[in-house]
Amino acid sequence: MNIKQKIKPYVLPTAIILGILLHDFCGRASFITPYIIFVILVFSFTSVDIFTLKPSWMDLILALFQIGVSLGGYLLVRCLTANEIIAEGILICVLCPVASSVAVVSCMLGANRIRVTTYTMIGNLMVACVAPIVFSFVGVQQTMPFLDSFLLILRRVASVLAIPFFIALALQIWTPRASKAVARFNGLSFYLWATALLLTLGQTIDFIFIHGDGNTANILWLGFLALFFCALQFGLGKLIGSHFNDTMAGGQLLGQKNTAMGIWMGNMYLNPLSSCILAFYSIFANLFNSWQLWYYCSRKKL
Repeated sequence: MNIKQKIKPYVLPTAIILGILLHDFCGRASFITPYIIFVILVFSFTSVDIFTLKPSWMDLILALFQIGVSLGGYLLVRCLTANEIIAEGILICVLCPVASSVAVVSCMLGANRIRVTTYTMIGNLMVACVAPIVFSFVGVQQTMPFLDSFLLILRRVASVLAIPFFIALALQIWTPRASKAVARFNGLSFYLWATALLLTLGQTIDFIFIHGDGNTANILWLGFLALFFCALQFGLGKLIGSHFNDTMAGGQLLGQKNTAMGIWMGNMYLNPLSSCILAFYSIFANLFNSWQLWYYCSRKKL
């Protein structure tokens, strides 16, 4: 086991700790995150033959799970408790799109890169279409016209997801040699992703410090629910993936979340405090991924 393999399981916990300790700095530097994700996606898309991407039944099941459970959880909590912040937290936690950089850890753990890349595109576009409909009935922007809301979210998705896709496509069509050269740097994606995690997590922790005063009970409930839904989505995702011979892809595609996008949607359309659930979720999900990396590297050593 070389030095890179030894340190990888500890990179994500280190990013989490630094994000908490340096939350004030991260809050000011968070504007860098979309550019980091942009570079990660260029590396990721050039590492797979884009013409081999095609939807599967697993993609449909994962998308329906996100839509059904997010709406069902919101309505259930609203009916039982009338706590809008908790209900909106559940909604955004499950509906939040799959992380744009999901391929980084997934493929390190043995997931199929084509399958992971396909749902990265489908999952984000699904949220871009469904979220404006949901936010027409839920949250603080119910008076915003559907088309305006749709275009606003689509612009956020497209700016980070579509442009890297078309750059990679152009390279593969016109300059295959350059595409292969870019793909060779794909190993840097893991460390870039850890940096993006540090900034995103720190930004949300900073938000909690600023706005969480007097909302302790709600924040504790959001933390507990983040742990519950983290376990639920990784677990059920693995179960779904096992039926398609890719357990790891299923777990990562349902469990890894684009928390930066989710936090933005929470701040834009819902009670901003509800987005705190994604800060907790990010901690639990990345601690779990760190353990998976450690376990995977340990087994490879054996």
